[in-house]
Amino acid sequence: MILEMKVPSPGESITEVEIAEWLVSDGDYVEKDQAIAEVDSDKATLELPAEASGTITLKAEVGDAVEVGAVVCLIDTSAEKPDGASKAADISTGGDEGSGSDAEKDISKQQDQEKKTEHKKAPQPPQAKETYASGAASPAAKKILEEKGIAASEVQGTGRDGRITKDDAVKAAPSMGTPTGGSRGETRSKLSMLRRKVAERLVSAKNETAMLTTFNEVDMTPIFELRKEYKETFKERHGVGLGFMSFFTKAVVRALELYPSVNSMIDGKEMISYDFCDISIAVSGPKGLMVPVIRNAENLTFRGIEAEVKRLALRAREGEITVDEMTGGTFTITNGGVFGSMLSTPIINPPQSAILGMHNIVERPIARDGAIAIAPIMYVALSYDHRIIDGKESVGFLVAVKEALESPEELLMDNNVKRALEL
Repeated sequence: MILEMKVPSPGESITEVEIAEWLVSDGDYVEKDQAIAEVDSDKATLELPAEASGTITLKAEVGDAVEVGAVVCLIDTSAEKPDGASKAADISTGGDEGSGSDAEKDISKQQDQEKKTEHKKAPQPPQAKETYASGAASPAAKKILEEKGIAASEVQGTGRDGRITKDDAVKAAPSMGTPTGGSRGETRSKLSMLRRKVAERLVSAKNETAMLTTFNEVDMTPIFELRKEYKETFKERHGVGLGFMSFFTKAVVRALELYPSVNSMIDGKEMISYDFCDISIAVSGPKGLMVPVIRNAENLTFRGIEAEVKRLALRAREGEITVDEMTGGTFTITNGGVFGSMLSTPIINPPQSAILGMHNIVERPIARDGAIAIAPIMYVALSYDHRIIDGKESVGFLVAVKEALESPEELLMDNNVKRALEL
């Protein structure tokens, strides 16, 4: 029986996928549920499992865009599973006499050909006549070479008896920007469907929104002190680390409640505001940037946020993230600081209206209580759509995030650290 395998729908609104890689070859025997291909949609990379066991015939090439429901391969379910035993050829001297005779003839023929090749010597170029002028530069050529810092021994003369002419010197002296022997190769590869879709969304966000960015700085000293005191106990109790993302997520949730327009989106001529906080977090995966979503972050504890961040990050990096886990989101947090970024202007993740950029933490001098102090400082950036978020709201939102991060015990933990951390 021949089974037609069709492209399943990876998610709502996805009409086609692209064959990113075949994990099997044409004619291979595959087992049911074995991953046979990786396919890219405009939202994620997914594995395509075999629907039955049998011999596979591929009907699409790598890079082909295939509509959902189209046939990508055939599986002959009546084919028997090979036993895997290899049949080595008999090459012993006690084998077939005729075969041995043919082999000997082939070897003899090859040896004769090699001998003929040796006798055919390539013609040698005529030797240039060696004189006192060989390799010497003419006065004009010598001046040019001295100006360019090139030794006469590095130039092949084309003048009489190998003399270096003015023209030789001009050609041998590289001008500014002239390639001088380094590698100048290039490669060309097709962008995956996921990468192309990300590019389209980013360009759309730049062209179709009134995007502005506001900046601030955060003194991370209070959070450093809390983590230093409680991170070991927190990890022993909950099995996850006490990182910065839980503090930032909590601070963002508080600020979104204070400034609900930041937790809104434009839909045509209407503005949609949400009474929940689905926080998207940018994660670098093997196929590029992934943005999984922490659902209802307003209901999660520090432990719940850290556990969900770890789970989503691992799934994204292992290529197991699903479309549903990346769909939606009302606000995004991206952390360029893990790559060493000091400051950036993050691009809005449409159709959302704002994104918070975190950056690296560096010890910097600051004014504290009328004196200069050294403190761990992080610059933060909020990019927002000015069509529905005013400057007052955007600045107020970022200040609210700053206040919560600089006073976490009071504003994020209700003055009870152990209860907030569930210790």
